[in-house]
Amino acid sequence: MKNIDLIIIGSGAAGMAAAIEAKKNGIDDILILEKDNCLGGILNQCIHNGFGLTEFKEELTGPEYLSRFVEQVKQLNIPYKLNAQVIDLSKDKIVTYSSKEDGLVSLKAKAIIMATGCYERTAGAIMLPGDRCSGIITAGTAQRYLNINGMMVGKRVVILGSGDIGLIMARRLTLEGAKVLCVSEIMPYSNGLNRNIQQCLVDFDIPLYLSRTVSKVVGKNRLEKVVLSAVDKNLQIIPGTEMEFECDTLILSVGLIPYISLLNYIDCPISSTKGAVVNQYMETMIDGIFTCGNCLHVHDVVDFVSDEARLAGRSAALYLNNMIKKNGKIALKPGNGLSYVLPQFILEDSLEDIIIKFRVRQPVTDQVVMVKSGDTVLIKVIKPVLIPSEMVMIKLSKEKLVDAKEEIVVSLEAR
Repeated sequence: MKNIDLIIIGSGAAGMAAAIEAKKNGIDDILILEKDNCLGGILNQCIHNGFGLTEFKEELTGPEYLSRFVEQVKQLNIPYKLNAQVIDLSKDKIVTYSSKEDGLVSLKAKAIIMATGCYERTAGAIMLPGDRCSGIITAGTAQRYLNINGMMVGKRVVILGSGDIGLIMARRLTLEGAKVLCVSEIMPYSNGLNRNIQQCLVDFDIPLYLSRTVSKVVGKNRLEKVVLSAVDKNLQIIPGTEMEFECDTLILSVGLIPYISLLNYIDCPISSTKGAVVNQYMETMIDGIFTCGNCLHVHDVVDFVSDEARLAGRSAALYLNNMIKKNGKIALKPGNGLSYVLPQFILEDSLEDIIIKFRVRQPVTDQVVMVKSGDTVLIKVIKPVLIPSEMVMIKLSKEKLVDAKEEIVVSLEAR
C-alpha cells in the first residue's frame, strides 16, 4: 500500500485551494482525487459571472475562476487523479478509490482534507405533494443540462425556492427563451443574495412570491400544472389561497446539504450544519482529517470557500509538522438569534487568529454581535443588517483566548 502525506478528496474551489496552500507551506507529497473527468467541480457548469470579487478583485465566471486555480495546481506540479471515485475511508486514514485506469486502489495518508462539496434536496426530500411526473428537476441538475449538455429543460417554468442557484437559473432560462412564471419561497424572506434578487428576478420582471409553496403538482406523463398556496407562520398551508400555473417544468431550489457520506463511515461527529464538528484548524474530531468548503457548511460566496480551504491546507501542513497542540479545548456555541456557529470548539494554544462564522435565523437590523466567555466580553461588533442567506465572519484574535475561561457563546443583542 502506497503512503502519501496528504490526500485531498475533491477538486472544486475548496480542494484546489487547499492543495495549493499546503504545497506553499512545504508539503510536497500531495494527491488530489476527483470523481469527475476534469478539475473544478461544480464551477465548471456555473457560466454566470459574480465570482472572484474578493479573491481576485474582479468579476469572473465560474470556469474563469476555477482556471486560475487549475493553473496554479499545474504550475506547482501537484498530482491529481481524475475519474477517481473514493468509495471508502477508515479512521486510520486509508483511502480507497476506484477508477477505470487504476482499478481499485487503497492509499495510506498521514492527513486528509475532505472537500467533497454538497448536494441538492430533491422532491422526495421535501415530500413534494401531487403526481410523480417528469418535468420536476433540481436547479443544479437543470444548470448542468443547460450549460454543459446544451439541453433546455422546459418552456414554461415555475421555480420553488429562492436559493441562489434557483435565482440564477430563472435568469438563465429566460435568456434562453423559456418563460419563467414565478419563483415561490416558503419563508417570508428570500434565501438568495440581494444582488441575485435584483439581477435575476427584478431586472427580468419575474415575480417572487414569499410565504408561498407548492401544494400540489399535476401531470400524467409530463408536468401540466403547479398549484401554489400561502403558508402561515408555522409554514402550514392556508386553504383557499391557491394559485394555479400551467407549466411543463418545476425547478427545485430548496436547499443544499454537505456531502459527508465518507465521514459517516468513520462515525465522525456531525454538527447542526450537517457537516463535521471542527476546531479552528478545520480539523474534525478524527485526528488528522480536515474538512472545508460546502461539505462543512454551505457558503453563499465561492471566494469564501477558497479562503476557508486555504486555512485547511495550511492547517494540514501544521499537523504534518507536529505543530498543532491539543492541550485543551473550549466549546464555541451559538446563542440568541444564531442558527449555527463555526468552529464548534477551539484549541487553547491557537497559532492563528480565529475567524468565527455564523448565520442568523431570520433577518434582523441594528444588532450587536457579542462574543462572550461567561461574563467576559471577548469582542463585540455592530451589524446594521443581518440576513440568513449571508454568512457572517468576525475575527477573534488569538490573544483574546487568554481571557476565555469557559465556553464561548456568540449571540445577538439589540443596540
